[in-house]
Amino acid sequence: MSEREVILNGRYQLLERVGSGGMARVYKAQDRALGRIVAVKMLHESLTGDQGFLQRFQQEAHAAANLTHPNIVTVHDIGQDRNHYYIVMEYVEGQTLKQIIRQYNQTGHPMPVSRALDLTIQICAGIGYAHRADLVHCDVKPQNVLITRDDRVKVADFGIARAISEATLGQQASQVWGTPQYFSPEQAAGNPATPASDVYSIGVILFELLTGQLPFSGDTPTALALKHMQEDPPAVADANPTVPLQLDQIVQKVLSKEPAGRYRTAGQLGRILSAYRQRSLSDTDSLNNTIPHQPTSPVSELKTKTYQRPQPTLENTVLSDPVREDTAVSQTEPLTIRIPAPEKETGNDWTAVSLGIAALIALLGLIPLWYMVYRAWAG
Repeated sequence: MSEREVILNGRYQLLERVGSGGMARVYKAQDRALGRIVAVKMLHESLTGDQGFLQRFQQEAHAAANLTHPNIVTVHDIGQDRNHYYIVMEYVEGQTLKQIIRQYNQTGHPMPVSRALDLTIQICAGIGYAHRADLVHCDVKPQNVLITRDDRVKVADFGIARAISEATLGQQASQVWGTPQYFSPEQAAGNPATPASDVYSIGVILFELLTGQLPFSGDTPTALALKHMQEDPPAVADANPTVPLQLDQIVQKVLSKEPAGRYRTAGQLGRILSAYRQRSLSDTDSLNNTIPHQPTSPVSELKTKTYQRPQPTLENTVLSDPVREDTAVSQTEPLTIRIPAPEKETGNDWTAVSLGIAALIALLGLIPLWYMVYRAWAG
């Protein structure tokens, strides 16, 4: 029987295979009951003989089905048909983030900083929502991030996510979850994953988006694991000098070896990146750092920085920034240019005053003379 002839439980007709991984195959399918296109993730038959794994898989799939967020692939159904165990998910038209990274690498240029930030912030929004629901993804990588045609992020494959409260129950210390290129040092050491582990994986993705390469490479999973645990990541700016220093510092913090040195959750990282973008990157030119730095005059400073315009008040007169009408206003300290009030005259014209007083005295001194002349004439 061909794959196109398979109809799971009389409802989901497989149309074509769209992906495959170490744990499952993904199909585009037709939901015959609701008349819509869906994605069906079917476990490899080699895994269905492990009852412990199947139980854990189904528990985690049910937990993922409760996640409803615009940046998370929606889970519609979970089922079993004979030896086929599957999850029915929202079908997303688009590409994986890994495919997009490869396309940029073929051009010889990394992804623009503005787009890298936007996609990463959306990834943080989706995974941060799961963290608030006490779920850890455990396998954050570009292959599990779908990008729609309008650049909307959809994080997929929460089927292997585990509830934090159950992460350490019945788990062997030697069991490693995740993909070697992207998993955290604690995962590499076989320790339970936490939200900070997902944050580390997001940091690896952001490093790859900004540079077109991974922070660590190795010939074997063991070699990669050791580098994640022991080696400091290279600076982003070494591979891409156009990346601002402050963003490089954020990436270095996210890639800290110790979970306590990172941001605690993906939601917190997303807020940090959003605030950084709003404060420091005002337009496309500054986001991409395409304009070389040149000495600027005070006038050109006004043309290259973003300021918040305060409202004029009766107490002071403020000049608005006329050169920023076509740019977004960022949350920075307002640029207030005060117009000095005209200086008040503090001195007096004493010469004029003295002449006036002398004239008055002279005038008064003529009064007796006029009186004597008047008596002589009248007598």
